[in-house]
Amino acid sequence: MDDPTRTSAWPTDRKPPWLRAKIPSGARYEALRRLVAEKRLHTVCESARCPNLGECWSQGTATFMILGEICTRACRFCAVSTGRPGGVDWDEPRRVAEAVAAMGLRHAVLTSVARDELPDGGAAVWEATIRAVRERNPGTRIEVLIPDFRGRKEDLLRVLAAAPDILNHNIETVPRLQKLVRPQARYERSLGILRTAKQEGFPTKTGLMLGIGEREEEIASTLRELAAEGVDILTLGQYLRPSVHHLPIDRWVTPEEFASWKAFALDLGFRFVESGPLVRSSYHAEEQLI
Repeated sequence: MDDPTRTSAWPTDRKPPWLRAKIPSGARYEALRRLVAEKRLHTVCESARCPNLGECWSQGTATFMILGEICTRACRFCAVSTGRPGGVDWDEPRRVAEAVAAMGLRHAVLTSVARDELPDGGAAVWEATIRAVRERNPGTRIEVLIPDFRGRKEDLLRVLAAAPDILNHNIETVPRLQKLVRPQARYERSLGILRTAKQEGFPTKTGLMLGIGEREEEIASTLRELAAEGVDILTLGQYLRPSVHHLPIDRWVTPEEFASWKAFALDLGFRFVESGPLVRSSYHAEEQLI
């Protein structure tokens, strides 16, 4: 990775030109916005301030976020609100399934906030949502981006029993930065989620943010470890600071460096790698599974 393009001289308090995102607009965007409001649903696109919202919603795709919009964790990179969630909405699985049908999705991506206050971490709602989407939309592939359920294998197995098509759980960053970036998570715990899903026969997927303080050799080591676990799909994207209360940006990663890491990861054996400044977990998700 001795590449002179890996370091950008662009000041970290200003976005470089390669991070320009599409402004939300158009009839499909407006229709999706109305549908989400009508069904009283949440999307990670909005809650996490995804830079690709304009592109994805204009194409009629979105990532539904179940179990509410308040997370019990306080990860220092994430824009999702932290606090005490309300009760469980058991009608939410039905509404998600109806929204997937209304959008005509061939590939639905579901995620959730962390609900550590619940005995099962929300696994029962996960199971109900996957089954509802499957029943209402039998031809739709389902990708789930799950929390770690505090390492409880029985909760993970409950989600897997609902038979999603792909299991996604993000490592987010290299081992050294885990406590700083996501203090209530554990690197080995996340590896265990991916390992168990793979052992159960599911395609697995994970993602990392770059530009949050990691070193080059740490990225390479982490990718080797993920490849050794048999992870199928990898996403690599630029960390974007949601607010002054979140971790600062360490550096802007150039498109050329992202391309180099993609080549590196493919050589390690990943089946598909989505790598670029604006890449997020569900970016081009349908293409990845194909």
